[in-house]
Amino acid sequence: MFYYLNGTATVIGTGFLVLDVGGVGYKLTVSDNTSRQVKAGDKTKLFTYLAIREDDIELFGFSDETELDTFKMLISVSGIGPKNAISVLSQFTPDELAMAVIAEDAKSISKSNGIGPKTAARIVLELKDKISRSPLVSSKSGAMTLPSAGSGKGSAGKLGEATDALIVLGYSRTEALQILKDIPADTMSIEEIIRAALKKAGRKQG
Repeated sequence: MFYYLNGTATVIGTGFLVLDVGGVGYKLTVSDNTSRQVKAGDKTKLFTYLAIREDDIELFGFSDETELDTFKMLISVSGIGPKNAISVLSQFTPDELAMAVIAEDAKSISKSNGIGPKTAARIVLELKDKISRSPLVSSKSGAMTLPSAGSGKGSAGKLGEATDALIVLGYSRTEALQILKDIPADTMSIEEIIRAALKKAGRKQG
């Protein structure tokens, strides 16, 4: 029904904001990551998803199409509803979630509000192939196969997996190797290496 809304943010609350579009105030449920990018009074464009249930109609808003596409992938997982998906996207950016899925880090995903260990494991199981086939992922990197966590031996193997994970998310091999430089892989798990690389990459971009 709506692809995106472009207006002025007039109210920002916990888990929602109101966008004034031509004098009509639209209330949109948003992730914490989207909410942090908007200030009251700002001209704001949000991509939308309309969830229709028997007893409710709810409009969700997203800062960009990547977050919207990640939301759609999350709600395709059995047992994950829109509220659960927003909870995960409040804990992770789309890139961070992709990293967690690649690393099979269900433990971190389970820290999202309302997401238990079994549900987190199901997210990893059901999204890993979808992420590998995602047009956004494949167009960035050309990589169609995700590395499987735990397959490497020693620090060299773990760094190889982490390099592949960064390439899947759109970094060149040179950029990935530079990001991973000086990360003490021999004392870290693959999940910790990927998480540290993501933080380091974020600082470089900032």
